[in-house]
Amino acid sequence: QVQLVESGGGLVQAGGSLRLSCTASEDTFSTHTMGWFRQAPGKERENIAAIAWGQGIIKYYHDSVKGRFTISKDNSKNTAYLQMNNLKPEDTAVYSCAAARDEYFIKSAAYLPSDFGSWGQGTRVTVSS
Repeated sequence: QVQLVESGGGLVQAGGSLRLSCTASEDTFSTHTMGWFRQAPGKERENIAAIAWGQGIIKYYHDSVKGRFTISKDNSKNTAYLQMNNLKPEDTAVYSCAAARDEYFIKSAAYLPSDFGSWGQGTRVTVSS
């Protein structure tokens, strides 16, 4: 099973930016959809972004982060990124990256945690007001 390691979380003021990274132990993101999830205290884990390769790169964003977050990947580095701009206090959560269970599994809407078989340990993002 591929190992995923996130980095880049921390404390930032509202309006600030952070970039999260997710590095895989092997070539994964060239064939498997990669997703970013977050879980705030007392809330369910939600899919906020995903990137896949179909007929071109296909990206998904949750409405709450559209226009502020950008997902990308560098297959040569086995690394995916989540650039987070204009952060808000409601973005405070533990952020996790995940790789889909199956190759070339692509959805046109939000992914479910059950769609993913490999998970990182999570990185905490705290946005102060």
